[in-house]
Amino acid sequence: MCRIFSGQDPASYEPITRSVRLAGHATSIRLEASFWTILDEIAASQGFSTPRFLSVLYDEVLELHGELHNFASLLRVSCMKYLASGRAADARAPTETSAQAAAE
Repeated sequence: MCRIFSGQDPASYEPITRSVRLAGHATSIRLEASFWTILDEIAASQGFSTPRFLSVLYDEVLELHGELHNFASLLRVSCMKYLASGRAADARAPTETSAQAAAE
């Protein structure tokens, strides 16, 4: 039953630290590799680099809530929401136009 979880590649949950600039301050964020992969995909889907996406997200959260206690947790939950919304599958699926072009 748990083999789908226990059998995953250890590299997928290897912690990776990236340095970013948030609200004008250099900081580092440590997340598992799989979360960075998803964040890279989200950023690209929004037309941003990942550091720029993180900066915009951080600023928006501060504007909405006035404070942010755990940005890494927000990022992990954002990844889960992205996957649950089906947008990840949409981003990977070929568009009808590109599928038609490939068929021609």
